[in-house]
Amino acid sequence: MAFTLHSHSGEFCPGHAKDQLEDIVKHAISVGYKTIGFTEHMPRYDLRDLYPEELDNPQAALEALPPRHEAYLVEAQRLQREYASQIHILIGFEAEFIRPNCAAHVRKLAEHPIVDYFIGSVHYVHSTPIDYNKDMFATARDASSRKTEESLYEDYYDLQYDMLKELRPRVVGHFDLVRLMSEDPARDVRQWKGVWERILRNLALAREQDGWLEVNSAGLRKGLVEPYPGRIIAEEWIKLGGKFTFCDDSHGIAQVATNYARTVTYLESLGVKEVWCLKRTPNSGVDGTTRATVEEVSVPLKQDKKGSDPEGRGMGIGYREEEDYIQTCEGCVVKL
Repeated sequence: MAFTLHSHSGEFCPGHAKDQLEDIVKHAISVGYKTIGFTEHMPRYDLRDLYPEELDNPQAALEALPPRHEAYLVEAQRLQREYASQIHILIGFEAEFIRPNCAAHVRKLAEHPIVDYFIGSVHYVHSTPIDYNKDMFATARDASSRKTEESLYEDYYDLQYDMLKELRPRVVGHFDLVRLMSEDPARDVRQWKGVWERILRNLALAREQDGWLEVNSAGLRKGLVEPYPGRIIAEEWIKLGGKFTFCDDSHGIAQVATNYARTVTYLESLGVKEVWCLKRTPNSGVDGTTRATVEEVSVPLKQDKKGSDPEGRGMGIGYREEEDYIQTCEGCVVKL
């Protein structure tokens, strides 16, 4: 697999990621990536939303976030130009929808002319991160109406629904992230009628909006049996005719392309034959104030023996069969 539309760096996500953005680009090129989408986390604007490592000086930590985002856009554009002959770089961000007033911030950030797309994600429920650690997950659970995982799941998918309505993201981030810290991440949520109804509702809305679900391999490196989204959700998405994109959600060099071979196998088991990527074409005279044209591109899961794209689109995923199959070292794809 030779692209990702979801990635982070320690340079601009210092609490959760590692490594400089340029070093990540160089590594992505070395393992054979054709396309990488930069999607650093958007700023947060409320002291309530800071992570534990940001609380030593909370006001200073909060005030540092918007200028860090601006610095990210400047560096991303420099790298986009510097490495244009070696890798196709898209510039985006991962949106936070912690509460409804986040929507205005997301829209404002998305208006920047060098931003090609954003990922619509939910990481917080009841103003508490649900993927940070078990204790915070429990705090969010206890803030739900019945203080159960079932009611937390309901609240998560309700917030996700609001996010979809307000933001209409091109890419929906880790659709079922709420299961990561669950007591039983592999549970069949169809047994929870209210949860399953909400999942189906959200999938239908995302499909109506022509959004994509990312198949996010990060779930595997975090110990889940399946990537995001899990099988029963992916099957429903396929029934709706929905499209998938492909992401490593890497937070540093060590996680670039992690578990891609396993994730391709997962997609094949679902009968998926293609995923979708974005292709950015600068407009004539683009100078940082004119938005580029971004088009959707279909990428086949399987290609010829050399891993090339049979239709010549230059964005192939590098999936090789038999003796040319992509090799893995601790789950990380390496170039053959």
